[in-house]
Amino acid sequence: MKNNLLAIVLFAIFYCSNSLLAQPKKPASDPIARYDAYIQQAVREWKVPGLTVTVIKDGKVLLKKGYGVRELTGPQAAKTEPVTTQTLFAMASTTKAMTAACLGMMVDEGKLRWDDPVTNYLPDFQLYDPAVTREVRVRDLLIHNTGVGNADVLWAAMQIPSDEIIHRMRLVKPSYSFRAGFIYQNIMYLAAGKVLEKVSGMTWETFIRTRIFEPLGMSRTKALFGQITDPNRAKPHVAVNDSVRPINSLKEEGLVDAVGPAGSVWTCPDDVTAWMQCMLDSGRYQGKVLLKPATWAELFKPQTLVTDSEFYPTQLLTKPVWKTYGLGWFQQDYRGHRMNFHTGSLTGMVAIHGQLPDQKVAVYVQGNLDHAELRHALMFRAFDEFALGVDHDWSAEFQKLYGGLKQKARLSERKADSTRVLNTKPSLPLTAYVGSYTDPLSGKADVTLKDGRLYFSLNNVMTGYLEHWHYDTFRLVYDQFWNGRDPLSFVLDASGKVAKLSSSGLDLIKVPGSKQMDNE
Repeated sequence: MKNNLLAIVLFAIFYCSNSLLAQPKKPASDPIARYDAYIQQAVREWKVPGLTVTVIKDGKVLLKKGYGVRELTGPQAAKTEPVTTQTLFAMASTTKAMTAACLGMMVDEGKLRWDDPVTNYLPDFQLYDPAVTREVRVRDLLIHNTGVGNADVLWAAMQIPSDEIIHRMRLVKPSYSFRAGFIYQNIMYLAAGKVLEKVSGMTWETFIRTRIFEPLGMSRTKALFGQITDPNRAKPHVAVNDSVRPINSLKEEGLVDAVGPAGSVWTCPDDVTAWMQCMLDSGRYQGKVLLKPATWAELFKPQTLVTDSEFYPTQLLTKPVWKTYGLGWFQQDYRGHRMNFHTGSLTGMVAIHGQLPDQKVAVYVQGNLDHAELRHALMFRAFDEFALGVDHDWSAEFQKLYGGLKQKARLSERKADSTRVLNTKPSLPLTAYVGSYTDPLSGKADVTLKDGRLYFSLNNVMTGYLEHWHYDTFRLVYDQFWNGRDPLSFVLDASGKVAKLSSSGLDLIKVPGSKQMDNE
């Protein structure tokens, strides 16, 4: 009985094997077409107006394509302009890798060493703690470990020269001990740009153009938003109450130029392929050598650990064993491979540049919707599709992940709203709150009466009406709708007069005797 059963099984295996061999193999679906279809579906599901995706492998461009439109327009608009491979998008913080590479060129020329004290090149550079000031090295400017927390108010909420931004860093109290943690810091990259200017004799924007853009043939790429005159550029958008709206504010878009080395470059797929290939191929591109091999390797060497709280929510699903930061690059393990990547986020614009170096694969995604996190999904999907042979729907998983995070934020906001004490009124007449409020770090805020309501202006950049909430707390509803709303509280002194105002990390003292001007 057993022998008969064995014979039957062997016959079945032989028959099936020969049958399969006899049949012609069905051609596998084209991975590029499959990925392209995946992108199109993701763009629809995430409601992103416009997007570009560029993928290279082994020095060849697999995909370079634009999706959607440059700007959403009303139903009466005669035409919506499509995104093409020439459409300029913000690189945002993916610019940082370029700034690090620029400093690397100076290392190659012997004009700079990574571990030189910053004060060797910027004698006036100063942080809150003099001991830290003495110890900060050029390398530290690039790896977010100086102990200084977020200070983006210095460029996102005011318009002051870049030198003044760096000067005010001495007023920022440390958030943790020097080199004892990791908090993402844009302004240190501005300082790195100033070091570059000192050792090269040219401004950062001139250096990056002559030493990266021109050698790589990136003719459309611009170092600063203020340099863009081409109408073929994407416009930023934000989602407000599930409705996607364009931002039409040149002032808002241009604020990042003050910290250019941290994130002001604009590029397009036709240009960025050269930069991607250069960063995969040891700093080389079509016979040109931008960096020595050792310096190129230093850019991607893990420099500091990244804490869970400072990493991306994607870690909840990709579950990396380690998370580090190089010189302008985040890093993690992914399916047993080292991954280098960096996101870029400005108001209404996103980017991500990722690479699996051992697979010679890189992907670059740019979009024109604020924090459109499909960028992560498309990056991981590209790695799976073109390098690892995995079929995984990251778009669906990340949509669920980030949707859950948004829901938690809404619940938190509702909980805060529930603490409102009804039927209260301000302690003083509205005219008592009018005046100027200052802080050496954050600048100047003016509170005026406008149409019988309190009106707030911070450095003439962030403005809006103050709606009474309860007691001496108001809710600031920004004219710049993309900023949403923030609580703002007035604090009275012992004599019952308004002494200061506080809002979202701001703490400004009222200027004695200040009041609304007659012509306001």
